[in-house]
Amino acid sequence: MDPYKVLSFDESKIADYLIEFLRDEIYKVGFEKAVIGLSGGIDSGLVAYLLKEALGKENVYAIILPYKTSSAESVDDAFKIINELGINYKKIDITKMADSYIENNFDKVRIGNILARLRMIVLFDQSYETNALVVGTSNKTELLLGYGTWYGDMASSLNPIGDLYKTQVRILSKYMGVPQSIIDKKPTADLWVGQSDEEELGFSYDEADLILYHLFDKRLSIDEVINLGFSKNIVNGIFERVRKNQFKRLPPIIAKVSRRSINWDFRFLRDWGQI
Repeated sequence: MDPYKVLSFDESKIADYLIEFLRDEIYKVGFEKAVIGLSGGIDSGLVAYLLKEALGKENVYAIILPYKTSSAESVDDAFKIINELGINYKKIDITKMADSYIENNFDKVRIGNILARLRMIVLFDQSYETNALVVGTSNKTELLLGYGTWYGDMASSLNPIGDLYKTQVRILSKYMGVPQSIIDKKPTADLWVGQSDEEELGFSYDEADLILYHLFDKRLSIDEVINLGFSKNIVNGIFERVRKNQFKRLPPIIAKVSRRSINWDFRFLRDWGQI
């Protein structure tokens, strides 16, 4: 089963919709600019291309946030995107900030989470300085699997690609003109030396996208998905990942003690109160 056929779509229509989504959602709450953490990977690369079309290159601020163990290739790829688009940028090394807290007994996952959250601290601070909104870069595959850092790379003001599987991100990236070398490189969050998304997950994004699509878009049962030819262990493992990480996809739960509780009864629109 070819994920690029199963998950295909009209690239032109989706691109136009996402560009308008970014423009509308940013403008209607009183902003004109966007800040993005640019890692040099395909997800943030695609969002940068969409933002340039939505807001104009002068209103997009790419922030490169390397740590001492970050791949030089990732930084080079980030600059490849910046030079191609002509957007604003800053390179801010987070090594001193991180190392002032990290100790020798911290394991690599813990350190990775710390780096992801520190990067988001910087992004939201830069958004204040530039009077911009932070635009997220987590795709649908990552969000469903919970493959991200809660209040780290999963945090943002809005997210244009959160309903696109990784396969669809690749399809749209090619359409938008993201460099092929970035589209083709091995996916990595670059949180530690040699880190690879697919090796850490234990399955490929191609396989995960098809399983997730059939489980949650087509709403097939686990047995029905297994009968399509997928590994029982992988299907069950992916379903459990999605189930166990539901808490990451929800806003903080507020205990209801009054008749009109925030998020339960008294729900403001996102743009409520704007002029």
